[in-house]
Amino acid sequence: MPRNPEPTREKILTAANRLFYGEGIGRVSVDAVAEKAGVTKRTLYYHFRSKDDLIAAYLESRDQPNLNQFAKWFAAGGDTLPEKVAAMFEGLGKAARSPRWKGCGFLRTVAELANKPGHPAVKVGAAHKKKFEAWLTDALADTAEPAELARQIVLLMEGAFSTMLIHRESDYIRVAGETAAALVRAREQKGRRRSTAP
Repeated sequence: MPRNPEPTREKILTAANRLFYGEGIGRVSVDAVAEKAGVTKRTLYYHFRSKDDLIAAYLESRDQPNLNQFAKWFAAGGDTLPEKVAAMFEGLGKAARSPRWKGCGFLRTVAELANKPGHPAVKVGAAHKKKFEAWLTDALADTAEPAELARQIVLLMEGAFSTMLIHRESDYIRVAGETAAALVRAREQKGRRRSTAP
């Protein structure tokens, strides 16, 4: 009976996740990932053609879990849209207080590859950020100009990621969350004024 290659691939991805997220993609060799996964380098290259493909797969493996986490924070954030938006920042702030938190894996990876805009992992990172923005736009559909509002909140979120990584002070994330909630309240009020206008 043929062996299912998926468990080995998953072991390699789990090892890559731990090493790439913890140390950065530039500092981690394919040999280190293979050793962490308990496989030979030849086996790793059977599943991933190159380190570049492995880096892209690492980000792809984080895509849906990351989106699901933000959706979970949003859903648990109370009854109003401002509360739900603020809850995403609160959730991020709690996560960032962990000593294991190293920032946004997508942002850090793309920053390391800034001189390689065509790298497959850069494309994965960009697609992930666009997915989050599209999801947020849908979640804010009842506000005035939801796409623009979602983009403003995304900018606050990316700023919170970066500033928290620099300063390690979660107060920056709290302030970003309060600002995002205020933006949502303002758009809700704008929408209500429009709906009641003669």
